[in-house]
Amino acid sequence: MKLCDHHLHSEFSDDSKTKLTDIAEQALYLGMSEICITDHHDIDYPKDEEGHTFLLDTSRYISAVRKLQEQYKDKLTIRLGVELGLMSHIADKIIAYTDKYHDFDFIIGSSHLVYGKDPYYPAYYEGRSEKEALLEYFESILANVQTFDNYSIYGHLDYAVRYCPSGEAAFRFSDYGDVFEAILKTIIEHGKGIEINTGSLYKNMTYAHPHPEILKLYKELGGEIITIGSDAHVPKYIGYDFETYARDILTETGFQYYCTYNHMKPVFHKL
Repeated sequence: MKLCDHHLHSEFSDDSKTKLTDIAEQALYLGMSEICITDHHDIDYPKDEEGHTFLLDTSRYISAVRKLQEQYKDKLTIRLGVELGLMSHIADKIIAYTDKYHDFDFIIGSSHLVYGKDPYYPAYYEGRSEKEALLEYFESILANVQTFDNYSIYGHLDYAVRYCPSGEAAFRFSDYGDVFEAILKTIIEHGKGIEINTGSLYKNMTYAHPHPEILKLYKELGGEIITIGSDAHVPKYIGYDFETYARDILTETGFQYYCTYNHMKPVFHKL
C-alpha cells in the first residue's frame, strides 16, 4: 500500500504557489489513496524578509478544499488540515482560532517561531552557541506541549537543526535527551503524536525529522501515533522518500502502523 501524505502546502500558504488540483493530480500519479492539505497559519508571525506573514485566509481555504474534495471524491480521499504555529505566550489567540474553526480533520502543531524569532534566519543563532539556540528551541516546544491540547501531532520536532549554521552536525541527541524525554512523555500522555517529516531529505540532511534517536525514544516511551508527511510546497516533493526512508525507519524502530486523521481522530494503517 502506498503511504499517505499528511503534510502538504498549497498556494494558501505564503511560501507556496502550488495549486490544490496540482497536489491532487500528483498524489494520484503516485498511487496514493489519501492526502491531507495542511497550509500554514502562524499567528503573530512578524513579516519576514520576503514579506510573508503566514496568516491563513481560513474561510476561503476551507471552501477551496471542500471544492477539491467534491471534485476528487471518486478518486482520492482528501482531508482538511492546517499547520498551526504554536507559541505558549499567545495561547489565548491560538485556542480562540481552533475554537472558531471546527472543520479540520488534522492539526499539525509546529514551532516556527521562538518568542518571535524564526530559526530559519541566521539572526536566531547570532550571539550565542548553536547548542544554546537549539536548547531554547526545544524548551519552547516543551512549553507548547504543556500548554496546548488543540492539535493532533507535533510537526518536525527538530526543525531548527535544519537551519543551524553547522547543519545537522550541530545536533547531538545526548545534549538534549532530558528535554526530549519530557516533550515526548507529555505528547503521549495527552494522546497526541509526532510525524516523520521527509522535508529535510530534499534539503540536504541525511535523515528525516525527527532524528532517529528521538524516534527511538518516542517508541521506547510507548508512542504509537505517528503520521508521515513530505512538507512539500511543490508537487515534485509529494511523498518524497516515503517508500524507502520513511517506511524503513519506522519498521526498523519497531513501528507496525502509521496514522492518518479523520475528524481529529487517528486512523491506524499497517505498514
